[in-house]
This record gives sequence, structure tokens and C-alpha cells, in this order.
Amino acid sequence: MKRFPLLALAAVAALTLGACGTTEDAGAPSPAGSSAAATGPVTVKDGRGKEITLPKPATRVVSLEWGETEILVSLGVMPVGSADNKGYATWNTSAPLDASVKDVGTRGEPSVDSVVALQPDLVVMEAERGAPIVAQLEKYVPVLVTVGSDATRNLDRLREDVTMVATAVGRQSEGTALLASLDSRIASAKTELASAGAAGKQFAMADGWKEGSTVSIRMFGKGALVSDLGTAIGLQNAWTAAGDPQWGLGQTDVEGVKALDGKDVRFFYNASDGTDVFAEGLAGNAIWDALGFVKDGKVSKLPNGIWTFGGPKSCIQWIDAVTAAYKA
Repeated sequence: MKRFPLLALAAVAALTLGACGTTEDAGAPSPAGSSAAATGPVTVKDGRGKEITLPKPATRVVSLEWGETEILVSLGVMPVGSADNKGYATWNTSAPLDASVKDVGTRGEPSVDSVVALQPDLVVMEAERGAPIVAQLEKYVPVLVTVGSDATRNLDRLREDVTMVATAVGRQSEGTALLASLDSRIASAKTELASAGAAGKQFAMADGWKEGSTVSIRMFGKGALVSDLGTAIGLQNAWTAAGDPQWGLGQTDVEGVKALDGKDVRFFYNASDGTDVFAEGLAGNAIWDALGFVKDGKVSKLPNGIWTFGGPKSCIQWIDAVTAAYKA
């Protein structure tokens, strides 16, 4: 089963932040239901432009999207519930969940009853999941809606989402440190690539799936989160076809990938679920085998569990893998 985000048809408005109250650092992830030792009300304007006011920073949080789940755990807040825990463990290894975290259903169709039964202080979810589930949940619990992706400004959008979630759970200092770690890795990777003579080199990023004998390939175009990361560390995305306005993604087939032929490109792909359509589904495919980057051995499978739509820790994993490939 494919574990891809649902593609929205329009970009989401940029969010702004506001907060009040005081907090203390909490260190390691809090067990479900424990106190973050924070006091005072907190107000955050979410991705809808809606102000969410809590009597105190949330400690019992349910997350309905993997990127937000990663952010929470990275901030030191272990959610009491999250969507599709098995899928998260497969696709996102950057911030593992405790066994105590309850699974509340799929990301596309979480169980409202399961969420409410956990008596959370807050539910965090992405805008793309749509208004119906938000309206149902808001009858029982505050809902913080992140932007999740914006192909016009994805790195800035990520920073804002992290800051927004950090404010809502009273972990502003942890959020600042998390973003600083990403900035530091971007800077060091750029230096490493330049020293390896890879500054300005072209890359392409894809994932894919097979239905019957047909292999579909999803390319990460300009504005995709990992495309922006690649640019930030001094590389160039060789895939120039337009993607969708939220995720920067576009679908093609092996014939369409010929647009990369003749370019000095390294091709990266993700196949964390064990279905490798590039090594297996395209085995013996004459078009694929004739591509220059394939013949030159410049095809790199990412290590399993790097979520290409994740938070800062996933971004650092991606940067590590890409930088290592160019330095090899």
C-alpha cells in the first residue's frame, strides 16, 4: 500500500504566530499524560488563520499526520495517539514512537471516537485532510491545523509549522534548538559538497509504485521539501517539469524520465515499504537501462525510513544520505 500524502489542489496561506505565558524546558519526551511543567494560557494562530487558545500548553496530544508526529516527538512530547503507527514506523525512523502511543486509524480516515476517547488537550493535523474531520473533532477538542506543505516556500513553511506546534505544547526553546540543528546541517553539508567538488551538481528525487505491469513514477519538482533542501545545500534539481502547488510533485512514467537523460544527474529514490520499483519493477526495461545516469551507476536508493515530507530530523536524514552519495 502506498504511504503518500494526499495532494491538495491549492497552496495554503502562510501562517503567523502569537503566544503568551511562560514555560520550562522538559528534556526527554514526556510520557502520555504527564505534565510539561508549564503554566499560563497559550494562543496560536494556525494554518487556517484561526486562533487556538489553550488554558495551558498541551501535554496530551493526538497527531493525525506523520510529519507532525515527528515534530512532536522531536520536541520532547510523545503523543498519546497518532494515525497509522505501523506506517509511521516504516516510513519515518527519525523520531520513534513509544509502544504506549495508541493508533487512532489511518491518516486519511482517523477514528473520531478513538481520538476523543484519549481525552487529548489538542489534536494536530495537516490542512489537506479537509474540513469535515476538523469540524467533527472540534466538537470535543481544540484542533491545530498546520500548513504541512507549500511549494512556494517549503523551508520557511516548515519553520513556521515547527514554531507553531512548539508554542502550542510549551516547547519553544526545543523548537528553536530543533530548527538550529537543521540550519547547522544545511551549512555543514554545503561545505562538504563544495569540498568534494559537488557544488552545483544536479540531482533528481523520486518514488514510485507498480500496478500490474505499469510503473508510475512520482518526481519531486521545484518547491518540494527535499528539492528546497537540495538547493539549500548547493545542488540543483534537474527535474524542471511543474508539480502541484502544495507538494511540488508530478507523476510520470519511465518514458517521461528520459527528460533527465544527457544531464550529469544523480537519481535518488525512496522505497521504504520494501517495494522497489526502480531496482525490480524496471529491471530489464530497455528505456530505463539506456538512461545515462543508470548506465553510469548514479542511482541511489535512500536508506529505509527517511520521510521526504517530514520535520527537521527527517530533513537531516535526507541531507546526510544525499551528501554521503556525492562524497562516495
